[in-house]
Amino acid sequence: MTCLCLDRKLPRMLVSQPSATDPKRKVNKPLLTWKEVIGPAEPFLDAVAGRLSEQIKAFERDIATYAEYALTNQGKQIRPVLVALAGGATGRISEPHITAAVIIEMVHLATLVHDDVMDEAQIRRGRPTLAANWGSEISVLLGDCLFAHAVELAAGFPSTEVCRAVSAATKAVCSGEILQTQRRKNFELSRAEYFQVIQMKTGELFALSCDLGAYLSGAGAGQRSALRQYGLAIGTAYQIYDDCLDLFGSETAAGKSLGTDLTKGKLTLPLLLALEQAGPEDRAALQAMVSDWAPEHFPRMHTLLDRYGALDGARQALQQYLQLAHQALDVVPESECRASLDTLSSYLARQTNALGGGTPATNSGRPMGGTI
Repeated sequence: MTCLCLDRKLPRMLVSQPSATDPKRKVNKPLLTWKEVIGPAEPFLDAVAGRLSEQIKAFERDIATYAEYALTNQGKQIRPVLVALAGGATGRISEPHITAAVIIEMVHLATLVHDDVMDEAQIRRGRPTLAANWGSEISVLLGDCLFAHAVELAAGFPSTEVCRAVSAATKAVCSGEILQTQRRKNFELSRAEYFQVIQMKTGELFALSCDLGAYLSGAGAGQRSALRQYGLAIGTAYQIYDDCLDLFGSETAAGKSLGTDLTKGKLTLPLLLALEQAGPEDRAALQAMVSDWAPEHFPRMHTLLDRYGALDGARQALQQYLQLAHQALDVVPESECRASLDTLSSYLARQTNALGGGTPATNSGRPMGGTI
């Protein structure tokens, strides 16, 4: 398989253009849909999806139905996209890239299965969750099977590098989830603690995708490190977006249950920002709603979050991570794949800007939340 960047040209949105948060940008500039952003990677994604389907055969016949349900409802597959783009930005795409993307996506899908159990979520990607269909016990065990199978695939590489990296990333993701669970309803949670958790639970798999994509293309240590930093920053920014979506989004557009963070007492960035600024009365009101959450609290919650500019503050933090991602690409040679990595940053910023402020432009594609 040749480098995807040589086969078809990726759409350009160079970083020299105004960012999505730049007030000087032209408001009538057409927004790329997600399909346009990653269109040239579609053959790679098709190969990944096909390989994922093949993994169903590795499970016992009576378990295969659950595995198929978990493995054949992929979202935007941004982690495989990052494997392809990082690999294409540093060399050529080959069969091992597909295997690496399958491994990472399996780990990601396993975390979603477990997340839905912990959050008691009913909807994921527009359909009932595995837990909603077959219960928590089967879902937890199926998630464990997916983790184990991903590591087994990673062990098939000639070098131990891939297996080591996948194992370390999986440990980080699970550790991040444990820390987040420990810190529920902890109203003294600091921003630093929040960012530590989301870098572990979300940023780590984005970083792994970029790192392994570059590694399998023969990139040197400098470029691998830079692309890993890019992935970590993009993944952290995405989690900020997802946390904002849970508070300000639409279930119809997101395709998943929203408000689950509040139901479980998770303190996400918009809430932390509001709590930092709120006076005693408003702070007590916020704490009371989170401590005993009910959907009818949403209007009051939104009033308080708006009063303290929580969404705008979260957008600013997200933009800072996107800037870190852009800076990390400085050591990566100019190419269509490198340009597309920056395009992803712009796309995420624009999707975040659409939250809480009307609907996205008609050609901007559906919001990313819950679909990647």
